[in-house]
Amino acid sequence: MAGQRGRQLVERLSEDWQRGLVIVAHPDDIEYGAAAAVARWTGQGKDIRYVLVTSGEAGIAGLPPAESGPVREAEEIASAKAVGVHQVDFLGYPDGRVEESLQLRRDLAAAIRRHQPELVVLFNFGDIWAPGYANSADHRAVGRAALDAISDAGNEWIFPELTDAPWSPRWGAVMGPKVTHAVDVSANIDQARASLAEHRRYLEVLSSEPVEEQVRAIVERATGPIEGFPAEHAVGFELYYFS
Repeated sequence: MAGQRGRQLVERLSEDWQRGLVIVAHPDDIEYGAAAAVARWTGQGKDIRYVLVTSGEAGIAGLPPAESGPVREAEEIASAKAVGVHQVDFLGYPDGRVEESLQLRRDLAAAIRRHQPELVVLFNFGDIWAPGYANSADHRAVGRAALDAISDAGNEWIFPELTDAPWSPRWGAVMGPKVTHAVDVSANIDQARASLAEHRRYLEVLSSEPVEEQVRAIVERATGPIEGFPAEHAVGFELYYFS
């Protein structure tokens, strides 16, 4: 991802909005970079909410899903609070087995109607996570379904069984390898680190390195400078327009 961050002139992401929704597959996905932007936005008084498709219950080696799920949900709720987010919804899909289905599109469209965001933030859903590394099947399924769900949410005829009124976000912002717009998060690095550090149980199993070292390296890598964008630390997105 880092190798592609500076290939074009990067614009500043508009902050002329008030409500945002972040949709991802797993606990900790948001904290791999986007949390720094979330901290900036909540600091501006914006209302940011999270929707997680799974509870990440298959993500901790040696800990059965029935035990891991509640642990990871609790870590994500604490992580959200560290960057000023107080509403976190879990949709209960099976971790590692999410399919890009009409049911998922419907559930995500329902969430968008319910929360009425102007900006929807999504995680990298491309085939490649980084050069030489395949992306997670859940990331691909959730991101692609969510991108479709942004359009679905504004169409009264696609899922007529939904009871909330249609809602059309203005933008979708995908955190991934292609960057068209960015956010200056130079003042929010400590909050981003604190947010990721809440995933302590997950990180302790993920690597033998101390959690603090993992957090420092991950946040630094995800919020490094972007060529063509004047900030010491930035989070980059590919922006889609919907209304």
